[in-house]
Amino acid sequence: MSILSVDKVKLNAKVEDKWEAIRIAGQLLVSGGHALPGYVDKMIEREQTLSTYMGGGLAIPHGTKDSKDLIQSTGLSIVQFPDGIDFGDGERAYLLVGIAAEGDDHLDILTNVAMVCSDEDNLEQILKASTAEEMIRIFESGMEA
Repeated sequence: MSILSVDKVKLNAKVEDKWEAIRIAGQLLVSGGHALPGYVDKMIEREQTLSTYMGGGLAIPHGTKDSKDLIQSTGLSIVQFPDGIDFGDGERAYLLVGIAAEGDDHLDILTNVAMVCSDEDNLEQILKASTAEEMIRIFESGMEA
């Protein structure tokens, strides 16, 4: 099973708020077989205690430390929001990368995702991506570097 695949990418999403956005990112992980349904609630719980907004239009929602038993395999989901979502404090997220990670994988994945998205050219391509395949290609090439 691939960490990132077409069925875990959603383009041009529109939501009412960041909670709905996090639920979409989480549901993609559940549907992809990476996490049990309860993991989505743990992603919401994490956001309530500490924002997963990373700056530059990127948020990386993931579960709490006690959600490890809800993770079945390491995976990523990517949700693109062309209009952006209010993440509080005047911050807008245009991209959510949901993470479910086994063991200590989450630190490596967080670092890789942040590195890919901190490159302004990559981020611009990601925000303009018109297909899931294009989005995956940008992430995979950035993570291999």
